[in-house]
Order: sequence, then structure tokens, then C-alpha cells
Amino acid sequence: MVRSNRDEGKGTRDEGKAESAPLPLIPHPSSLVPAAPIGVFDSGVGGLTVFREIARALPHHSLIYLGDSARVPYGTKSAETVTRYSLQAAQHLLDRGIGMLVVACNTATAAALPALQSSLKIPVIGVVEPGARAAVERTRGRVGVIATEGTVRSKAYTKAIHKLDPKIEVIESAAPLFVSLAEEGWANTHVAREVAEIYLEPLLDAGIDTLVLGCTHYPILRGTIEQVVGEGVIIVDSAETTAACVLAEIGPRSTGAAKHTFLVTDAEERFRRIASDFLEREIEHLELVSL
Repeated sequence: MVRSNRDEGKGTRDEGKAESAPLPLIPHPSSLVPAAPIGVFDSGVGGLTVFREIARALPHHSLIYLGDSARVPYGTKSAETVTRYSLQAAQHLLDRGIGMLVVACNTATAAALPALQSSLKIPVIGVVEPGARAAVERTRGRVGVIATEGTVRSKAYTKAIHKLDPKIEVIESAAPLFVSLAEEGWANTHVAREVAEIYLEPLLDAGIDTLVLGCTHYPILRGTIEQVVGEGVIIVDSAETTAACVLAEIGPRSTGAAKHTFLVTDAEERFRRIASDFLEREIEHLELVSL
């Protein structure tokens, strides 16, 4: 059973065979302009956690968010399929003139980041390395990682953490239902709490001192996760560290009005509801698109 003192803590807060990869992408000319919008891409609503931190770090910079809600989740799909989806999303954002791409999806980062970086002529930033760096800085030696099946299968976090410090013990575990709970807006329910207890108990029994939320959907359930793990475990969310990487890459803009555009491939009204609740504002510019 989950220890009772974990309850005292912080408040709640096709796929068949993949097609061959397309030819390298050619960036839209306007995407090379420093003031061009930043593209943020995820399989659904999870990347809003990264979007929010980038918007805070760069309040005068325009952002375009693309959630591939028609094909969520990515975590159960093959690396080849995720790479194909990611290249399609990148092409759509390039056509809209972005100057930088942030892959706000751990599964896509683990599977497709090398292909994106080699194909695109603009900066491409993923979320795994920033999260791994933050974990290494904070852990006392034993890190737990919860992520999608695809990310866990890739061992992306274990590799990234051991590249920085091979002495750290890393325990990765899949928590796929967290994605569905976030997508359905069930983050702060008793169902989410019970699922969190099941997923997290083995990691807590293993004695982790730091927990990496290795999917950008998971911070939406952070309040529930914090209740289960208690105050003795440090939570690492790569969103803030990723935003710092974006800021370091392009520098701040001190003037200008920022426009935030949201694109989804399905279920736009559900996205509007969840995004409005999470970002605590109305979603004005929302479009349904095809990739």
C-alpha cells in the first residue's frame, strides 16, 4: 500500500507499418527571421505545459502551438511512425513561418529529434535533455522516471542522465493512462489518484529521491502526483528548463505584441476547454488543421 504520510503534501493543484521518411524539409524563407514565431509541437494537450513556460519567459514573442489530437497518443506507436508524424507537423509549422521548433513531446523527442534536427534549417529543441539535466542537478543519486511506453522503451532518459553522471541510478516506468487522464480533463479526480498510486508505488518502494515527469502531459496531474509521492521526493518537470533553453537560444524581445495561435488536428472544442482551464485564459485563435 502507499504510505499514509504521502497523503500529506502539497494541494491538488496505422498504426500499421510506417511509411518511409520524407525527403529533408526546406524551411519557409520567413522562418529564418529572428522575430518569427516559435512553433511548439505535441501529440495533444500535454505540450501546453511547455508552451506556458515559454510564454512566461518570452512574453513578447509570438507562439504557434500544434497539438496532433487526431493521432494521440504517440507513446504506443513505433519510432518510425512517430518520426513520420513529427516531420509532418514540422512541415506544417514551417509553412506558417516559424523560426524555431520546440518538440514539446518526450516520445517525439526520443524518436524523432535527430531526424528533425538534420532536416530542418532552424533550431530544434527537445525536452529530454533539459529534464535530464535538471534531474542530475537535484538528485541525491536515485532517479525515477515516469513516461510513455515509447519513451521508456527508448531509454532516452537513462542515456541522457548517464551521459551527464553515470553513477546515478535511473529507474524508468511507463504510466500511459496519465495521458488519457490529462486529455480528458480528469487530472484532479479520485480516479487519477488511484492510478497514480499504482504507477508510483514501485518507484517509491525502490527509494527514489527524484521523480522526472517524462511526458509533457504529466505536469497537468502534478498536484495528484505530489500528493502520492509526498514532500520527500523532488519533482522534475522539464518545461521550465526547456523554456530557459529557448530563451538562451534566441534572447528576449522587450517590445512587440505577442500572438498565440493554437492548431489542432481534431476535437478543437475539447482542446479549447482543457487549454482554457490550464492556461487560465480564453483561447482566441484556435484552428482545426490537417497534416
